[in-house]
Amino acid sequence: MTPAALKRFWVSTLVNGALLGFAVLSLAPLAWMLSVSLMPSGEASTLPPPLLPSAPTLANYRALFTRMGIAGYLLNSVLLASVITATSLLFNTLAGYAFAKLRFGGRDRLFRLLLGALVIPAQIAMMPLFLLLKELGLVNSYSGVIVPALASVFGIFLVRQYARGIPDELLEAARIDGASELRIFVQIVLPLLKPVLVTLATLTFLGSWNDFMWPLIVLSDSDLHPLPVALANLAREHVQDNELMMAGAVLTVLPVLLLFLSLQRYYLQGLLLGSVKG
Repeated sequence: MTPAALKRFWVSTLVNGALLGFAVLSLAPLAWMLSVSLMPSGEASTLPPPLLPSAPTLANYRALFTRMGIAGYLLNSVLLASVITATSLLFNTLAGYAFAKLRFGGRDRLFRLLLGALVIPAQIAMMPLFLLLKELGLVNSYSGVIVPALASVFGIFLVRQYARGIPDELLEAARIDGASELRIFVQIVLPLLKPVLVTLATLTFLGSWNDFMWPLIVLSDSDLHPLPVALANLAREHVQDNELMMAGAVLTVLPVLLLFLSLQRYYLQGLLLGSVKG
């Protein structure tokens, strides 16, 4: 083996070893969470805590569905995350495409104003937004959670930056052929935006699924709570039942983890590609 090849071998080994180490550190809490969720009640509280369950059991999961009614909260999360993702994708795509390819007065100034809103922490807007929704009668309803998420500055920015890579000649040719703007958007633009739309949908779904603060503020009826809020309420009632809470955490993490893994190829493609070749 030549010195250059030997050097490449050791560099590759060190890099891959470091990446493997970081992967193990990242996955260790998830593995521990799954292990504890399969332990009999009280086993995780012993000292020293065991790494693996002595007698693996699904009793904690059964308790969540039979005694805690976790299935209803799971359906609430699926409903909220799905509706928010679909509506947000529609509005963000339309707005992003308009800012990228349509000409109208004040387009660039309005876009710069939207970008300025990115530096404002979301927590600052929660109080005025809550008061506005209260006046509209949307508090303690799913509409109060969905309406503020209909569009986001980041989503508009992401679609706009990607749509700018669509060749103007392609759109002009379609207009010359007599295609309407709606037909151009549906048949030409949307297929080209597929990678960034999958990326945006994944980010939106993950954000809405994991959202805790805003549903906690808006939804006072416990039957309407999504899974993260319901799990926090259960944690206060069963503060010593670590195994039960870990089972709830697994149910919260598992759907979004599977979603991310299934869409990982499109997700990474949408993040890495900054333009569409004509």
